[in-house]
Amino acid sequence: MQSKKALIVFQKNPVLGKVKTRVAATLGEKQALEIYLQLLRHTYKMINQLQEIDTFIYFSEKIDSDLDEIFVEEVQFRVQNGADLGSRMKNAFEEVFNEGYEKAVIIGTDCPEITVSIIHDAFEKLDLTDVVFGPAEDGGYYLLGKKKIDSALFDNMTWSHKNVLSDSIKRLNLKQQTFTLLEMLSDIDNEADWERYKNLISQTL
Repeated sequence: MQSKKALIVFQKNPVLGKVKTRVAATLGEKQALEIYLQLLRHTYKMINQLQEIDTFIYFSEKIDSDLDEIFVEEVQFRVQNGADLGSRMKNAFEEVFNEGYEKAVIIGTDCPEITVSIIHDAFEKLDLTDVVFGPAEDGGYYLLGKKKIDSALFDNMTWSHKNVLSDSIKRLNLKQQTFTLLEMLSDIDNEADWERYKNLISQTL
């Protein structure tokens, strides 16, 4: 451990027919896979610009050790563990906190607008608040930052609907935990999203 800050990146293994299924519904599985690979490369490039943050990539199924040569700094590869998204995120947070990290931020690989400054800002805001959210336009969140192990946001949560963020905030209020919202960004979930952001992604690759 070189830092007290851990960035957790959740990614799916890029397998034909298993990624970007809503994109595949209109553009086909092959193009959906290529789009996902572009999103991964975009995310990896952003990771390479981070400073004083240890990065952990959590794969959905198995570790792809071939990625070693992509990263400038050492990146740890792990496999997600849990029955649903909530349990997988909770387990990942628990792992890094149990290893001594004091702050942890988790992101996916579907948000083309996320930047190095947003990641650093999330860690800085954890000095003043219990939880940091990066709200997504679809009602979920593209980023979650925490500084302690807590299951309030993960257990018995319903995922993939427009009220994920608002439901999460309600849970924090019940626990009397403070939170901060970053700027709202968009995920790429379907063909229309891709049409909006494909030029941005191609410029960064």
